[in-house]
Amino acid sequence: MAAAGPSPADGAGARTEAPSRREQILTEAARLFARHGFHGVSIADLGAAVGVSGPALYRHFPGKEALLAELLIDISERLLDGGRARVHHDDPRAALADLVDFHVAFATREPELIVVQDRDLANLPEEPRRTVRRLQRTYVELWVDTLRRAHPDVAPAEARTVAHGVFGLLNSTPYAPRAEQPSPRGADARAAVLRRMALAALAVAPA
Repeated sequence: MAAAGPSPADGAGARTEAPSRREQILTEAARLFARHGFHGVSIADLGAAVGVSGPALYRHFPGKEALLAELLIDISERLLDGGRARVHHDDPRAALADLVDFHVAFATREPELIVVQDRDLANLPEEPRRTVRRLQRTYVELWVDTLRRAHPDVAPAEARTVAHGVFGLLNSTPYAPRAEQPSPRGADARAAVLRRMALAALAVAPA
């Protein structure tokens, strides 16, 4: 029997200890970039959000581009690490279910990062942008490989299309209509719907 991996409730490597000042800056940057866009947020805005002067942020990051790079590389690495921890099942269908649970937890807990990645990846300098793309492709291939273990008759191109379709479904979370302050029960219900739809897509029913 395969060893149990991290709980799906862990999300994308969710942290439980008190955040450092650097982590607070990253959290607020994700929120502000998601709301206003990378170019709509100044260093002064970021400083005010964490209770320091704008120039004091330079002790942690050399500039906004470096901050954006750390945000997007960090979440890409956490997704890849979390995905790798969930695919070592004797049963590939169980591995697919674990991948879905893991990504649903990420999409429902950190929707700001989905928005920032969708909208602001192009604002990264070339080298960190390539790093993010490489990590993303590797994460996709984890899903593709696991999907093909579960469905050996599915061609690689079809499996890749299915995987991207599932990501499109799960990563639509930030754009779905919702109450300003959804209840935990409402959030759980949305997560359950996303999980059911993703698992149905991954069944790869014949045409």
